[in-house]
Amino acid sequence: MRPVKNIVIVGGGTAGWLTAGLIAAKHRARLATGFTVTLVESPNTPIIGVGEGTWPTLRTSLAKIGVSETDFFRECDAAFKQGAKFARWTTGAADDAYYHPLMLPQGFAQVNLAPHWLVGARGQSFCDAVTPQGRLCDEGLAPKTITAAPYQGAANYAYHLDAGKFAPFLQRHCCDKLDVRHVLADVQSVSMTDDGDIRGVVTKQHGEIQGDLFVDCTGFRALLLGDALGVPFRDCGDVLFCDTALAIQVPYETETSPIASHTISTAQSAGWIWDIGLPTRRGVGHVYSSRHISDEDAERELRAYIGPAGRDLPARKIPIRSGHRETFWKRNCVAVGLAAGFLEPLEASAIVLIELSAKLIAEQMPACREVMDIVAARFNATTHYRWGRIIDFLKLHYVLSQRSDSAFWRDNRARETIPDRLADLLLLWSHQPPWLHDEFDRADEVFPAASYQYVLYGMGFRTQIEPQALADERVLAERALRETAAQTERLRASLPRHRDLIRKIVEHGLQPV
Repeated sequence: MRPVKNIVIVGGGTAGWLTAGLIAAKHRARLATGFTVTLVESPNTPIIGVGEGTWPTLRTSLAKIGVSETDFFRECDAAFKQGAKFARWTTGAADDAYYHPLMLPQGFAQVNLAPHWLVGARGQSFCDAVTPQGRLCDEGLAPKTITAAPYQGAANYAYHLDAGKFAPFLQRHCCDKLDVRHVLADVQSVSMTDDGDIRGVVTKQHGEIQGDLFVDCTGFRALLLGDALGVPFRDCGDVLFCDTALAIQVPYETETSPIASHTISTAQSAGWIWDIGLPTRRGVGHVYSSRHISDEDAERELRAYIGPAGRDLPARKIPIRSGHRETFWKRNCVAVGLAAGFLEPLEASAIVLIELSAKLIAEQMPACREVMDIVAARFNATTHYRWGRIIDFLKLHYVLSQRSDSAFWRDNRARETIPDRLADLLLLWSHQPPWLHDEFDRADEVFPAASYQYVLYGMGFRTQIEPQALADERVLAERALRETAAQTERLRASLPRHRDLIRKIVEHGLQPV
């Protein structure tokens, strides 16, 4: 038997260091038996560094690897994220906006509130009827208080962060606390065994570094999985059209300017603009389809959104290739992060895919080479499903739009660009609201039924409901809706302003458990 004991991660950034941390933390007790995690990183390759939005799963990941939430806020220019606000996606009108919050609808495990809202909305948005989180975002409130335990809150939350600071922060933690070996070296070639496995990476500075399992975190290059093992890339530009991003860092007007506790996504003529608030600046960027708008016009729309403050700020252009590798784990190599693929950052799926992949590798770590192909097959099945569902969910935002003011929006609704599974679900949902039985009870599901409800009913989708069919649940639903209203008022009265809480965390720290 050939035991798997030496894990070599090639490439740093968020993907490399988060993967290293999750594997090293999970297998900490094995270090005494010779288990090692080595990260090989080029000193000459800059990270992409614009992935500033996360999911609530990052709280669990940081806790697992032993990171202090206070230290994270202090060192990564972090802020809270309670969801995303989508503006001008449905009609393009100035007042066209809805929230995809991070809290589940009230009583979600007991009752589906969507049909009850549909038959008695009384002018209230679906989000406001079933959760307080949209109101918290509207009023600039934080999801917790300074006395709350680390990683715990009154409302569900994720983070906005400075990706350029996050990777070095993780690096220091992994090396100092988790005994990850860090090798600064440029990979010149990949050496192979006779049976087709990767034996090692040959570096300029340190010669050959051998391992039993290799994690490819080399970004879009996919040096190991793509180049060495020949796994092709599956493009999905026929479904998701956006292929370019322009990013600008925008300073606040004053040091006390409010910080939005949600991502703001504002639709444009051929794409959309993200707006992410950090304590020291905003990260603003335009994601667009170069087939539908020129770079010059896209930049003009971006600077018009920012206003006079963005007139002379430099813009960074980032190519986007929407798609993923045809397989993610081949022989003794698995790709994580951009090496596995990338999709436009509409729902901040990049970091969560890193987390999910790294967690699965750590938990399913093959004991020996003889069982690795079995683990790889399971990993590939799960990961293929996740990528497919994320593609469906991103496309949903475009398919539901009623905008016809440009070819971009009209083309996005063309039937041939809509995945079959999504088209079938939309037909189903026109007669019954999304619920747990729509495959949303799978352990590897990325977006729950609630996420589809928030987008569908935020964008004006209608489901035909027979009021008589709701009689059995009416009392339960009405109680849940009343509790939402009461919870909203309690949280509005008790939660601090977003910037105020961040300042207190940086100055005083969160309460230790």
